[in-house]
Amino acid sequence: MKKLWIILGSIIAIIIIAVLCIPFFVNAEKFRPMVESHAKEALGRSVTIGKMNVSLLKGGVVLEDVSVADDPAFSKQPFLTAKSLTVGVEMMPLIMSRDIRVTSVQLDEPQINLMHNAAGKWNFSTLGANSAQSNKAPSSGGQNISVQDLRIAHGRITVDQAAKRHTYDDVNVRVQNFSDKSAFPFNVDAKTPGGGSLSVEGEAGPMAKSGDITDTPMHGTIKVEDLDLAASGFVDPGTGIAGVVDYDGTVKSDGKNLHSEGKISAKNLKLVKGGTPSHEVIHMDYASDLNLDAKKGTISRADVSAGNGTNPAHFTGTVDTRGQTMVVNGVLKATKMPIETIEGLLPAVGVVLPPGSQLQGGTVNADLNIAGPVDRLVTSGPIDIVNSKLAGFNLKSKASAIGALAGIPSGSDMLIQTLASKLRVAPEGIKADALQLVIPGVGTVTGDGVIGANNSLNFKMKAKLANGGGAVGQLANLSNLGQAKGEIPFMIQGTTQNPIFIPDVAGMVGNTLKAPVQGTQGITNVLGGLFGKKKSK
Repeated sequence: MKKLWIILGSIIAIIIIAVLCIPFFVNAEKFRPMVESHAKEALGRSVTIGKMNVSLLKGGVVLEDVSVADDPAFSKQPFLTAKSLTVGVEMMPLIMSRDIRVTSVQLDEPQINLMHNAAGKWNFSTLGANSAQSNKAPSSGGQNISVQDLRIAHGRITVDQAAKRHTYDDVNVRVQNFSDKSAFPFNVDAKTPGGGSLSVEGEAGPMAKSGDITDTPMHGTIKVEDLDLAASGFVDPGTGIAGVVDYDGTVKSDGKNLHSEGKISAKNLKLVKGGTPSHEVIHMDYASDLNLDAKKGTISRADVSAGNGTNPAHFTGTVDTRGQTMVVNGVLKATKMPIETIEGLLPAVGVVLPPGSQLQGGTVNADLNIAGPVDRLVTSGPIDIVNSKLAGFNLKSKASAIGALAGIPSGSDMLIQTLASKLRVAPEGIKADALQLVIPGVGTVTGDGVIGANNSLNFKMKAKLANGGGAVGQLANLSNLGQAKGEIPFMIQGTTQNPIFIPDVAGMVGNTLKAPVQGTQGITNVLGGLFGKKKSK
């Protein structure tokens, strides 16, 4: 019995020694030219491997210093470089017959460079194109390509788009039961620039026969948290657009058309240069379809709201993704949207209200056209506000040079019965035409003007006062003054934070004064009283 145990122990020792010696008997370097050739045939790109060896500890063949060339139309630099590529193989077929049967693949610490050109193409779209067009499989005999477990660990992806480069770190990918002829499950997670995170889980395949990997059918769920718009590269930081976005949605593609829907929330949103973060969280619930060949699509639903999300605005339109920046063309309609939604968005479009003031109560109606590249959108159309107030804004105090003698009632709030205008909101500022403001107890104010990207104001206005305007009304009613009887012309300058009301002397007197009224001294006395100055003796 003792001898039997000694014999068994000796056999086990021989097996262990033999296994430990396998790396010395199997010269993996002999396989390197074949692996490089098959990889080049499969990917349609030149592939180089620094060194190959068999590692029992890692369960297969280890390829060190791997490099995959880029599409020459994009770059002469490598598309991918990796510290190592571990290929899990069945050891006995490898030893006995030099037959490589792959069970797993793991790419460690790869650096992947993605590029997007002006024609809307990505450099990864041509991976495998040569192989697909020639209908050749990378292994002899046209066999199915399959790997039980394929992983990318701790990768780094750089994205070059619109002359900007952005980096995604700690990228991890896992594909199970990969095959080029059937569907396979996958999941991806990564850290986004600015400290956010991205995760995708779904199923893809079979691989597209066209050779364009973007034509491969797939479906999955996408979850994004704390995506910094400015840092991510989705928009040009020079446009002033910024904010932190969360996204939870789904995508589904048959290789020709892609359907996407989900919910987006944006915190601290800015839409123009000179803007400040919005006070409210902006929400959007959307659904869209994109033709992958034409790179054009439609947005069938985009419900936009702020804060508690009640009574959202509705957007529908088209998108064009052929260039480096997506172009949008659509209509945004709002009916009785709470004024608090607009108040929270004003800072995002560069409008900062006077200190201590706030829009409260009332509703907004709008019918706006939104068009242009997403980083240079132009919004235009009519908008009106009903039964609101600008709390904390004393109109009499601000317009003292005009209003002291006009009978404007004093108060800490400015009531707004209606405010209507045709707006044009663009990166360079806001243009308001046909502006009409009805203030209870004061009258009607009309005019037009511009709010610059730096919050500067330049408005020419006329006030038709409800009470006749006192001394102001006396002056305006003189037949040769003003452009219409009872209207008081004035200008609003300064900034949205500190508006300055200035009497428009040129508009009031101008070229219409044909002869002295009560003598030159009389005009001086009236104007002096109008502008808050003492009458001359």
